[in-house]
Amino acid sequence: MTKSEFVDRVSGAFGSKREAEAAVDAVIGGIQDALRGGDEINFTGFGKFHVAERGARQGKHPRTGEPIQIAASRVPRFSAGAKLKSAVNS
Repeated sequence: MTKSEFVDRVSGAFGSKREAEAAVDAVIGGIQDALRGGDEINFTGFGKFHVAERGARQGKHPRTGEPIQIAASRVPRFSAGAKLKSAVNS
């Protein structure tokens, strides 16, 4: 499902598609800002967004096979909550 398809699905709860898109953009922006600041976002029953540290490691260049150094990075993660898991499995 694309973002526009998701906005179409959510627009029934709002007065217009424009308001639904603004709400979706606000939620996504809020999650991005919180993760950028190192915070966790926990929606009880739905899941938790958090940032994980990925350490530096050595990899291989896919074309030449030469070893390369991959820098450490921070990556976003999502852990599904019990209610979301139950909804998907029912």
